[in-house]
Amino acid sequence: MSILNFEHLGKIISISDDAKRLLEGPEKEISFRLDLRLDRGLICFDSHAVFFNAARGPAKGGIRFAPDVTLEETRVLAELMVYKTALAGIPFGGGKSAICFDPSQYTRGEIDSIVKEYVHMLRDEICTGAYIPAPDMGSGAHEMAIIYGETHNPESVTGKPVEVGGLPGRREATGRGVATVAIAAAGELLSKPIEKTRVAVQGFGNVGSWACRFLSEAGAKVVAVADITGGAYNEDGIDIQNLSQYRQEAGTLAGYGDTSITNEQLLASDVDILIPAACGHVLTGENADQVRAGMIVEGANAPTTKEADEILHTKGIPVLPDILANSGGVIASYVEWRRAKSGSITKIEETYETIDTLILESLESVTKLAKAERASYREAALALAVGHVIKAMEARGWI
Repeated sequence: MSILNFEHLGKIISISDDAKRLLEGPEKEISFRLDLRLDRGLICFDSHAVFFNAARGPAKGGIRFAPDVTLEETRVLAELMVYKTALAGIPFGGGKSAICFDPSQYTRGEIDSIVKEYVHMLRDEICTGAYIPAPDMGSGAHEMAIIYGETHNPESVTGKPVEVGGLPGRREATGRGVATVAIAAAGELLSKPIEKTRVAVQGFGNVGSWACRFLSEAGAKVVAVADITGGAYNEDGIDIQNLSQYRQEAGTLAGYGDTSITNEQLLASDVDILIPAACGHVLTGENADQVRAGMIVEGANAPTTKEADEILHTKGIPVLPDILANSGGVIASYVEWRRAKSGSITKIEETYETIDTLILESLESVTKLAKAERASYREAALALAVGHVIKAMEARGWI
């Protein structure tokens, strides 16, 4: 049930049998149905909430809106959050929740009603602070404001609009972290300054678009961008600001520039840095052998399957894992949560500084361990994160 390979991790850190038993599966799972009568009639959506491990703090993780989201997917994402927060060194555990519906098929008013019913069904977990939701695929700041309105507690949810207690810089935080990792790793792993790197980014949503923007500002040449609507390629580098404006006005990437590119072509493009920042399981056992990038920085959650991971490791292509590379969002969520508790004011520069500092510290620790143990960066990151969780479970007398 767990994403961990205890046999591999056991070669790097000591994991007792009791620790394995507690890490094999989630502490708590809730599956429920949202039943709601709207003007269009009665709607019934399957919904899930998973709290995987709260040894280090309350379960932290976003709310996913997607018609095909499953309990199994929610469970995997909740477990990733355990290790993402642990690696970043912030006092949270891991959680995730999901509502099985397509938000594009509903009005804002209808979505507001769905979110309110979601809070009603999880009121105990959210209002006590046992679970702290945030935006995820399909949900955003507005939905978090609705949750805040239902709980009347600014600590109960993060990713809120700035106008209602949200954090300046939270929207771009995940993309900021991805760019920070890519910039630092280019020098460490590719022996290249970021100004001399060519980058391909799959996904141009919140994470991909901001990663592109920060990388371009740092001097990287973003030569390929693609998402579900289409893609663009420019050997001389894409004007990211212009591309963002085109995407906003046209609603698609298709038709931008002189040369188009598919998602499949992008994943196999000859670049220094490949950033899968769209959805999970895009690099698989079937296409990993075609990857030509110098390194991969995971902007999405779980974009690389286990089979692909093995192929890429054999090819000598380093993969900077999601629990490291895309942790900027949860780091910013911690700053927002801490700010809500203290009532302090945080400037956007402070948000960026906290993200950069914590992610670079994690990258240094992961790189050092990976070299010392001749392990992959994913194995090193998980080993460090699991070690932190085990120490917390020991401190609390769980093991």
